[in-house]
Amino acid sequence: MKNALYLGSVESFHVYATLRELMQKPRSELPRVLNASHATSIVVGIIIGSGIFLVPREMMAAVGSSRGVYAVWIVGGLLSLFGAMTYAEIAAAHPRYGGEYAFLREAYGDLAGFLYMWTQITVAKPSSLATIAAGLARVLGTFAIFNFFSHPAFAHLSWGQVFAIVVTWLIAGLNIIGTRKSANVQLMLTWLKGLLILVIAGFCFGAAGQHGSWHNFATDFAGARGGFTGFMIALVAALWAYDGWSDVVTMAGEVERPQRSMPLALVGGVAIVGALYMLTNAAIQYVLPATTIAMADRPAADAMRVVAGQWGDKLVSIGMAVSICATFVGSSLSGARVPFAAARDGLFFKQLAHVSRRFQTPSTALILQAVLSSLLLLFIGRFQALFSLAIFSEWLFYALTASTIFVFRRRESSASRPYNIWGYPLLPAFFILAAVVLLVFSFADQPRNSLIGTGIILLGIPLHFLLRQCHSS
Repeated sequence: MKNALYLGSVESFHVYATLRELMQKPRSELPRVLNASHATSIVVGIIIGSGIFLVPREMMAAVGSSRGVYAVWIVGGLLSLFGAMTYAEIAAAHPRYGGEYAFLREAYGDLAGFLYMWTQITVAKPSSLATIAAGLARVLGTFAIFNFFSHPAFAHLSWGQVFAIVVTWLIAGLNIIGTRKSANVQLMLTWLKGLLILVIAGFCFGAAGQHGSWHNFATDFAGARGGFTGFMIALVAALWAYDGWSDVVTMAGEVERPQRSMPLALVGGVAIVGALYMLTNAAIQYVLPATTIAMADRPAADAMRVVAGQWGDKLVSIGMAVSICATFVGSSLSGARVPFAAARDGLFFKQLAHVSRRFQTPSTALILQAVLSSLLLLFIGRFQALFSLAIFSEWLFYALTASTIFVFRRRESSASRPYNIWGYPLLPAFFILAAVVLLVFSFADQPRNSLIGTGIILLGIPLHFLLRQCHSS
C-alpha cells in the first residue's frame, strides 16, 4: 500500500512538473479560430481598398477606350483567379503558418523561404501598411472636420502623419488582443464596403437623362498611350487593384477546416471582387465619357458628384475610408504571420515566435511590424517610390510560389489532395508566364526600382547564412 501511495505521489509529481514546464515554455502555436467566412472576408477586404475608386483613370489614360479597359479588367481578373486557384491547391494541402514563406521553404529549402520573409519584413509589408495609413489620412482629409491633417503638428510632422501612426498602433492593438476579434471587425467592414459599392453603383445607374448614357461606353480618349505598352500599364494598375488575394494563405494555420475553407476563400473571394470591380467600372462609365475619366483624379467621386452633388462625393469618400480600414485590418493581421513562422522554424530571431499567453496572438511580430511601419510614416513623406520597389519582388515571389505546385505534385504524387486546380498544368504555367512577362515589363519600365528591389532580396542571402551560423554556434 505504501509502495502504491509512493508510486502514485511520484507519478503525480511528474505530471505536475510536466504541466508546469509546459506552462512556462513559450508557446508557438496559434489556435484555429477563423472560419470560411472570416477567410473570405480577409481576401475581399484586403483586395478592395481605394484602387477601384482611382485606377479607372490610369486604365483609361493608358488604353483609351471602354473596350480596352474591360479587356484589362478581365485579363487582370483571370490572372488573379488563376493565381488564387493555384494557391488554393497548395494551401489546402499544406495549411501552414506563413503561407508563401512555408510553401517556398518546403519546396526549395530554407534560403528560398528566408528570402521571401526578408523581402516581406523589410520592404513589402511595412511600406504597404504605411501607404494604407497615409491613404486613410488623405481620404479623411477631404472632410472639413479633418482639414487640420495638412497642418504641421510638431517638428517636420503633419497632423495627418500623426493620425496615420496612431491608427497603425490602434489596428496593431486590435490584432494583438484577438485574432477572431480582428476577423469579426474585418467581416463587418467587408460587408459594409460591399454595400457601399452597391449603393454607389445603384445611384450611377439610376441616373436618368443628362446624368447618364449608354453612349459613354462607345467614347474614346484620343490622348491614350495605346498599344502593348498602354495595355501593360493598365494591366499593372488593374493587378494593383486586385493585389492582396494571397495574404490569407499566411493564416492557413489558423483557419478551421483549411482543406475546404482556403479554396472557398481564395477562389470565391477573387470572383466576388472581380464582379464588384466590373460593376463599379461600368457605373462610372455610364455617367462619365472616356475623356472625363482619363482626366479625373477621382473618377468615382466625380461620377457621384454629377449624379448626387456634393453629398455623392462625400459618400464615395466614406466608401474609400471604409475600404481602406478593412484593407488595413486584414493586411496587418496577415503580415505578422510571416516573420512569426520563420522565427518558429529557427530561421529568424526566436523572440518573434512569441505567442501572447493571454490573447494567443503573435504579439511580438505584430509590434515589430507596427514599429517598422511607423518609422516609414515618421521619416518618409512619399511612399509611392518605396511601394513600387515591392511590386517587382511581389510578382517574382508570386511566380516562384506558384511553381511549387509542380514540386509538390511530383513529390507527393500518391497523396490525396483536398482541392485540385482545374486545367493543371496549363493554368499554373500560364500564371507563371504572365508573372514573368510582367516582371520583364516592370524591369524595362522602372529599371532603377527593380534593381533596388533585386538588391534588397539578394542582401538576404548573406544575412541568412550569418543568422544560421549564429544559431548553430
